[in-house]
Amino acid sequence: MRPPLTRAALATLAAAATLAAACASPAPTPTPPPDADGELTPILGTTVLRVGTQRVMFLLESPTALVTAPEATVAATFLDGAASSETATATFSLWPYGVRGSYVTELTFPEAGRWRLDVAVDGAAAGEGSLEVEVAETSIVRDVEEVALFSNTKTLDSVGGDLSRLTSAYEPDPDLYRISVAEAVFSGRPSVVVFASPAFCTTPTCGPQVETLSALKERAPNAADYVHVEVYDNPHEIQGDLSRAALSPVLADWGIDQVPHYRNESWTFVLDATGRIRSRFEGYAALNELEAALADASTL
Repeated sequence: MRPPLTRAALATLAAAATLAAACASPAPTPTPPPDADGELTPILGTTVLRVGTQRVMFLLESPTALVTAPEATVAATFLDGAASSETATATFSLWPYGVRGSYVTELTFPEAGRWRLDVAVDGAAAGEGSLEVEVAETSIVRDVEEVALFSNTKTLDSVGGDLSRLTSAYEPDPDLYRISVAEAVFSGRPSVVVFASPAFCTTPTCGPQVETLSALKERAPNAADYVHVEVYDNPHEIQGDLSRAALSPVLADWGIDQVPHYRNESWTFVLDATGRIRSRFEGYAALNELEAALADASTL
């Protein structure tokens, strides 16, 4: 078992990182007119980027509020060699409870190295901003088209029916803990696996992500297996004191613990009936995204 996190490490986890600070800012009302210079700050929510096409999620911040315009234009430009660029449209979605939201698009990175993302918004919130990102050759986290690990995660049966040993959720859904990830991989039907810590997430998305998993299960109860894996191995011992917390060893199976500065944010994987990963989501994935991913995973 992984040793408990040190207080120094926990302080790092709890530090106000840029994304967390943005999520903790006042809830956005309709975006006010931008300042005269129209400066926007993109805040990257997808930190693991690799060569190829993948989902990219980000927040947008003006000097006074989070931006909630319906669409944004994203231009990706390669900085470490011959000019290469792509332009895509990112769409805005509110997170559950309607107090935060993010933009999602798909971008293709044909080469590893430094890329610049230039983001622009039209209309009342007109403005633009940019940030640089590092794209790796391959992903450190289990990726699309790879076969999922046969992780022997805890279940209701394995802990004697004690949900407090399985999740930090305040009102957990027992259906998400009836089978292990390994059993889901071998079930012969698609599965949706969410790694998240509802009570201890750095940003307010992990609880909603698990709730969204339950909502997907309610909409399509027989279409897949639905599994939540708590980020912490001992949620029943933490009781609000993360100094006693130990990361689940299953995170190492999937490479999630290798993410630099990992702060217990959620990861979601949608598997097809053969156990192959068909979609991967870092950070919050909306219900419509998961529905589309499950529909894709159901088609072999």
